[in-house]
Amino acid sequence: MSKNVFRRAYRLTLKLGLLTCSALACADAPAPILGTNNITHEAFTQPLSIMPDSAREAFFRGRSLFRQNWVIAPAGDDQVDGLGPLHNRISCISCHAANGKGHAPNGPHEKAGFLLVRLSVPGANPNGGPLPHPVYGDQLNEDAIPGVPAEGRVQIHWREHKVTLTGGEVVRLRSPRIAFRDLAYGPMGKVQTSARIGPAVFGLGLLDAVPVEALEKLAAENQAYGVRGKLNLVHDAASAQTMPGRFGLKANRSVLRDQIAGAMIGDLGITSTLFTEENCMPAQKQCRQAPNGNSPDGHSELNDEQLDELERYLAFLAPPLPRNMNAPEVEQGRRLFNDMGCAACHRPQLPLGRHKLLGDLRGQNIAPYTDLLVHDMGADLADHRSDFRAGGREWRTAPLWGAGLLKKMNARVGYLHDGRARTVQEAILWHGGSASPARNNYSQAPRDQRNAVLSFIGSL
Repeated sequence: MSKNVFRRAYRLTLKLGLLTCSALACADAPAPILGTNNITHEAFTQPLSIMPDSAREAFFRGRSLFRQNWVIAPAGDDQVDGLGPLHNRISCISCHAANGKGHAPNGPHEKAGFLLVRLSVPGANPNGGPLPHPVYGDQLNEDAIPGVPAEGRVQIHWREHKVTLTGGEVVRLRSPRIAFRDLAYGPMGKVQTSARIGPAVFGLGLLDAVPVEALEKLAAENQAYGVRGKLNLVHDAASAQTMPGRFGLKANRSVLRDQIAGAMIGDLGITSTLFTEENCMPAQKQCRQAPNGNSPDGHSELNDEQLDELERYLAFLAPPLPRNMNAPEVEQGRRLFNDMGCAACHRPQLPLGRHKLLGDLRGQNIAPYTDLLVHDMGADLADHRSDFRAGGREWRTAPLWGAGLLKKMNARVGYLHDGRARTVQEAILWHGGSASPARNNYSQAPRDQRNAVLSFIGSL
């Protein structure tokens, strides 16, 4: 599809009144001010400038909880006990080092580290989400407290193939094959698996503040290149209602609080008032008999005050602001990013509304480079595992803000849901399905234009 057709398609969406501005127009809009100019190793830890003084103490208590190692119960009066019985990590920061992204292991002999594996069997649970494996649950837990067998170990085996781009540049792409060993509760049998790495955690409050109406308009749009995104409709634990999903790699979590509590129970085995049951399946007797760290009222290991503090911390974490936007190569890359079709899903601007913690942000925009919708990404990225309305080929558009600083925080960074891509270019080349035209435009462009696009993404 030509550039002129792409531009005409976007002008049509603007005429329909479905967007406040098109992707092309938004890219020329003034840079948003809600973010941080910090580019040091602490870039992903800065609070938003709009954070009121009254929230500062809770923000820093939340930061301590995010970095805290949880311990085995009972631990006296310790308020951070209750780890496990089954778990993957002992702290939030273990999966989100420096608040940035994780990476996949290089091979079967390296521990999973930042990577975990979701499990399910065909069907849906009573809330419409994935149906957990009857013995191993919805996530393989590689660690456990003493006296409880860990579920097993994940091994990642890589298969590589070469892709040749215009001009002769050769890129080696790898795809994972998941294997399990040392399974403690018997053979797993037929199971659906999905490897996931920890995503960056800054800017989540701002994503939480994008009005549902804005996402619904994006989902209703007939997007250029035939790219159609949709809202995932998911179960919200607090209200027990169906709500649009915006968090998680398949947009399978409704709001930030739900996302936090879900990660606490899934990754650390820490219960809350949203998820009160330990992550033990019926066949895991030692797990079910293990002591817990419930508060004196018997409700949860993570009390509501602690959940509030974690929510405030993550809500007020500022995203990095764009840099070097006036550099000629970055400016060229921005225009190519639009012309190639990347902005059809990686939206340069999203509007904000009212938020329970951040306040009234109406009239302000953010530049996360996502639409928070799920899209068909093709067979090569499929995990064949549905998650509410998101099918096995569908993934939420990954935000691109902060992309240029990720490797400053952590030397090894993985891209895409399972960390298979070691560079931004590899991630682009894995795009399929609805994103195939944009990927082809990139791979068929001259090398200097591809470099310009990468420079632009590196400026975000």
